[in-house]
Amino acid sequence: MADTVLYEVSDGLATITLNRPEAMNALNVAAKVALRDAVRAAADDDAVRAVLLTAAGERAFCVGQDLKEHIGLLAADRENGSGQTMSTVREHYNPIVKAIAGAAKPVVAAVNGVAAGAGFGFALAADYRIVADTAAFNTSFAGVALTADSGISWTLPRVIGAGRAMDLLLFPRNISAQEAYELGIVNRVVPGSELRAEAEKVARGLAQGPTVAYAALKESVAFGMSSSLEEALEKEDELQTRAGSSEDHAIAVQAFVNKEKPKYLGR
Repeated sequence: MADTVLYEVSDGLATITLNRPEAMNALNVAAKVALRDAVRAAADDDAVRAVLLTAAGERAFCVGQDLKEHIGLLAADRENGSGQTMSTVREHYNPIVKAIAGAAKPVVAAVNGVAAGAGFGFALAADYRIVADTAAFNTSFAGVALTADSGISWTLPRVIGAGRAMDLLLFPRNISAQEAYELGIVNRVVPGSELRAEAEKVARGLAQGPTVAYAALKESVAFGMSSSLEEALEKEDELQTRAGSSEDHAIAVQAFVNKEKPKYLGR
């Protein structure tokens, strides 16, 4: 994969690192392709039981689209009439968000700095967000005369409510780590110097956990957000049957009886 994104798997944990710190991890075409492929690889690899999504440097997690490259692409579109530039939503952003949210394993986002636009969207698509106390979030889109993408129109209202989401979308501004925590956008705020260690601790713990149960929890919550109580109960029955048939459930029950710590296999 391109060095704009680093990919490493160790002890069941896939670590995906955006690696353009000199550009605040802005997304040029190469970075978008590499991130899409890395997230898909992690989601499809049965040996991967959890994913850590993070970024190099201290200033930014990801500031979204690389506007310097974007200007050139828009100019080329005007010259040849192709209109291909905005196909990046369909070709890159949508597949990335789908792979993060749809992965049958937990995804942890370690947000080290500014997360804006698509960067904000990718963080919201993750299951658990740990952020540095110096991090900030910004929807950004309206500031460059664009609408929401990267799933933000779906994720943000569900996290903070439609009214607050529209406020942040219509009037983009930096949301501090503390405010993001108070709004429910992030799960934990830690000192920047401790972020990587704490995020890895959480992600590695999840990588050693009951993977089938985690996948069922993700599916259950996603389904429940857009279904009736009756439908949600039926889905819980389906997913609990699946989890109850896993090797990890049998291991957990036996460990409980024996008063031991379970050693899960992820299946």
